[in-house]
Amino acid sequence: LWVVTQRSATVGRLCPAPDNTNGQKRRPCMPFMPWTAELELGLPEIDDQHRQLVALTNALHDELSAASPRRSAVGEILEGRVDYARNHFIVEEVLFQQHDYAETPVHKAEHDGFTRKAMDLLTRFDGGQEVSLEALEFLKRWLVHHICKVDRAYLPFMREALQAQRTAALA
Repeated sequence: LWVVTQRSATVGRLCPAPDNTNGQKRRPCMPFMPWTAELELGLPEIDDQHRQLVALTNALHDELSAASPRRSAVGEILEGRVDYARNHFIVEEVLFQQHDYAETPVHKAEHDGFTRKAMDLLTRFDGGQEVSLEALEFLKRWLVHHICKVDRAYLPFMREALQAQRTAALA
């Protein structure tokens, strides 16, 4: 799995200086997709995984925005982003099964739809196409929508189920 440090997903990271700066220092920059409180669900394992997906999205943006993007790096990051998302989906779906979440099929359909689109993007990249900033924007929009709308919809159920599980464990 690709692991991108939390620092790379924060405002304090450094962007490469443009090629024409004659050795000037790197400059601070804003991430393409900042982690915000709006993305926080309050479920530590899920939030950590979402942070990693945001960090991978930022790493892909940084490489694509470089003066000379390295195709091998773009491929590694893109593949890591797709793999990490699929593993994250499995974690959520297992959690849903453990607690008999009624909306599991609808949520899983969202995951499957994203996986198909992401795999198509990866297949086209492997076939020689470049990853466009529009494709990157799709990854960002999908992740924000999925966390803020689709994942947030399961929170009341999941909080209650996890509280019941903790209460039962204490009994």
